[in-house]
Amino acid sequence: MSESLTVKQVAEHNTVDNGLYIIIDGDVYGMASFVDEHPGGAKILKRVGGKDASKQFWKYHNESVLKKYAPKLKIGSVKEEAKL
Repeated sequence: MSESLTVKQVAEHNTVDNGLYIIIDGDVYGMASFVDEHPGGAKILKRVGGKDASKQFWKYHNESVLKKYAPKLKIGSVKEEAKL
């Protein structure tokens, strides 16, 4: 089931113990179970935890990487927040 999360909710999951969520192009991924498998090392994922990592992701990966891992790591998407 796909969740709809705010940017603030994603930011609360900025450590492995909290689920290590990242945002890529508006979708939210839970990286805690993958952090030790990441070929680029755990350090980079921990650095972008709780944040939008789109720029960093596309700098080093192509769409095939996202297609491969999205089914097991995607937990939802970022919902639009009302601008006050």
